[in-house]
Amino acid sequence: MISAKPKAARHRAKAQPKVQRAHDADLYKERNRIERFFGKLKQFRRAATRYDKLLVNVMGWAKLAAIAMWLK
Repeated sequence: MISAKPKAARHRAKAQPKVQRAHDADLYKERNRIERFFGKLKQFRRAATRYDKLLVNVMGWAKLAAIAMWLK
């Protein structure tokens, strides 16, 4: 038998961290900058697909993409 009254949705309380971990804010900012740079670098198709096998070619393309991003 199906009841006509719908059941209320259950909502779980968000877990609060018991201990705040210490972190280095400057190190976090630098890491964030690097991760954002690689995210932007991947928008260049050639850098994202990694067609080049030689390190010289890859570094040249990475530098060219970085210059293009810097000029924008």
